[in-house]
Amino acid sequence: MSGYDLLARALDACGREGWTGLLRVSGSPGGILHLRDGLVVCVESPGAPGAEALLLRSGRVSGEQWAALVREAGGARWPAAGLIAHGYAGAAQLRVVCVMALQDAAFAVVAGRVEGCERAAHGIEPPAPVPVGEPPARLLEDAARKLAALAALPHPVHPDRERPLPTREFEGPLTELRRDLLAHADGRRTARDLAFRTGRGVYTVTVELGRMLGEGLLECAPAPAPIPVRTPPDGIRHRTPLPPAPPPPEPAPPVDLPRRRPGGFFRLRHGTPR
Repeated sequence: MSGYDLLARALDACGREGWTGLLRVSGSPGGILHLRDGLVVCVESPGAPGAEALLLRSGRVSGEQWAALVREAGGARWPAAGLIAHGYAGAAQLRVVCVMALQDAAFAVVAGRVEGCERAAHGIEPPAPVPVGEPPARLLEDAARKLAALAALPHPVHPDRERPLPTREFEGPLTELRRDLLAHADGRRTARDLAFRTGRGVYTVTVELGRMLGEGLLECAPAPAPIPVRTPPDGIRHRTPLPPAPPPPEPAPPVDLPRRRPGGFFRLRHGTPR
């Protein structure tokens, strides 16, 4: 069974049973899907920026203001009430940001490698939950449609594979997204890395990188060539192993010397004593 089918089966069962809790998806990047009454209300994944990053990137609230809101809310992971009360964002805008983060994280999970799914009871309140959850089937269909759109590009890009870099200095008009991507693409960052770096959705960044590759604004560095191994002109000569050393000779058996009688020494040198 493929990873997609494994995830689809697990989510379908959660939806039919009206499950409320967590569905932990192991793999790369993997993630956690929060469900309420069988509907997905939040998706967290290390493969996609969360709602906080998307909101901060919009410029509606600064990092210092966000930290103050979190302290004011007693450490809440998503201080929605404070954002609205202080006029940083409206309720409608927050709903849009939450839906975008949920769908983007689901795409990152589906685009990666799914190794297993495991249910767990709810622990803490999910960050940035959507007021009305997403049906699991529709969420997976949306992620599959995005994957198909990426594959149809002239230069398909995977969120965690290609590492593009600019081809040349470009002085023409560019969108803000393209300027940011050209500024941060250095041949070491993937689409996922650039999404976190620029505070944008990983799907949006991946699609734009594919288009920029097709237009020649970016290129992918070739893989390093293997290090050549030098061999002698007449080929590799195998050394003939030396014969084993002969075993050491066995020690000679002890020789029994004749025992001397008492006084024999004097008889030999001085004769028989008188």
